[in-house]
Amino acid sequence: MDKKEYLKKIDEVNSRGPYTDTWDSLCEHPTPVWYEKGKFGIFIHWGVYSVPAFGNEWYPRNMYKKGTAENLHHVKKYGTLDKFGYKDFIPMFKAEKFDPSQWAELFQEAGAQFVVPVAEHHDGFKMYASELGCWNSAQMGPKRDVLGELKTEIEGRNMVLGASTHRAENYWFFNGAREIPEADVNNPEYAALYGAAAGITRDHTNIYDNPPSEEHMETWLVHTCELVDRYRPKLIFFDWWIQQYAWKPYLKRFAAYYYNRAEEWGVQVAIDAKFDAYVHGSAVKDLERGQLDHITPDLWQNDTSVARNSWGYTEGNDYKKPSDIVLDLVDVVSKNGALLLNIGPKSDGTIPDEDTHILREIGKWMKVNGEAIYGTKYWKVFGEGPTVVPEGHFTDTYEKKFTSEDIRFTSKGNHIYAIVLHWPEDGGIHIKSLGNDMKLLKSSIRDIELLGTELHPTFDRTETLKIFCGKVIEPGDMPVVLKITID
Repeated sequence: MDKKEYLKKIDEVNSRGPYTDTWDSLCEHPTPVWYEKGKFGIFIHWGVYSVPAFGNEWYPRNMYKKGTAENLHHVKKYGTLDKFGYKDFIPMFKAEKFDPSQWAELFQEAGAQFVVPVAEHHDGFKMYASELGCWNSAQMGPKRDVLGELKTEIEGRNMVLGASTHRAENYWFFNGAREIPEADVNNPEYAALYGAAAGITRDHTNIYDNPPSEEHMETWLVHTCELVDRYRPKLIFFDWWIQQYAWKPYLKRFAAYYYNRAEEWGVQVAIDAKFDAYVHGSAVKDLERGQLDHITPDLWQNDTSVARNSWGYTEGNDYKKPSDIVLDLVDVVSKNGALLLNIGPKSDGTIPDEDTHILREIGKWMKVNGEAIYGTKYWKVFGEGPTVVPEGHFTDTYEKKFTSEDIRFTSKGNHIYAIVLHWPEDGGIHIKSLGNDMKLLKSSIRDIELLGTELHPTFDRTETLKIFCGKVIEPGDMPVVLKITID
């Protein structure tokens, strides 16, 4: 099906409804139950950029910008850009050790409820089979339908498959090559991979100026709808540039198509987007490497990575501690959020030892304490304590030194989960929010259980709830959960 025919199909589907490409209609779309209950997912940045494994996943852009570390590294290691361009990494991207079954098994062990591979990054190379061009993993590089194989294994383990597409940014991603006339980006033969970059020289960050062409946005719409139709992902994740004002009609048109197709298929789906690209209530708000400082009644998401410096694999990634990620997860869930945690496999298809270790440590914690995460709701307050978690994008790398006074709450039925972010040496916990002043908790407390033990500690509820656990567990980096049963 060519682009013209696909655009006609999109309009035909939307004409049948029930959703139309208006904000009023799209805001009627509910957040999926699986999403609200699942809380924790895995993001995967894997593509051709994992071959050079240098800098970060923006290597394909920066290698064409004169004087950058990536540009200097590239010329020294691979040669000048007229002899060796980004496209020349594709034959080197063999993925010879890629085992989707092992991947899915690890994600399940980590406790993930949904998995979101990057189906297409800014570089224009698809990690799935497509009828709309040859620059994809099924026809080049690995010559495997990566997304399709992952879908089989992920859904076979009762996890939800999503997909991330960053195709919008391909419009300007390679524009540094404009200053390098001999670079392969400027060869029309490769325009389907490198996008419109050869003609874009101006700033791409202003949301009102320098809009993408109608042709680019129509192509984006068709490619994104093909992704939906071929793989039926229950989550579509978009990166940041789609908040550019010119995209609005196309974003609405896509959402209506996606939501209408989901109605036909009888499945629950969601769109993740940043910076109000989609108006409030029409999609799930995503904060990149970021958190909120308050509860919001609508589900939101923090997408972050196991490494501080890169989303894709690079040699020498700066990895976080497993406990840092679990602490972020707890904070996010207490504020009605979900955490999408990214890993970056190597070009051969193996998941690095560091990523694997982090996922397994998270899984160990979730196996004991998962009931305080999965299927929970936020409580009346998200928590208490002196440590400030800053709000906004790109705040999750700030160092946070939690104390035993820092507590987060979730709830389920007649249980309140008080998650202590730093366990005290003497095992004594004071919770102000659950004191007997009845401002927040007007019920009596029947029982308290320390998850992972057989201990039901004694407690005294005066101006604060004082819980006496003693030294039954050693203080460590991971948070500890108190399950409080109320009448």
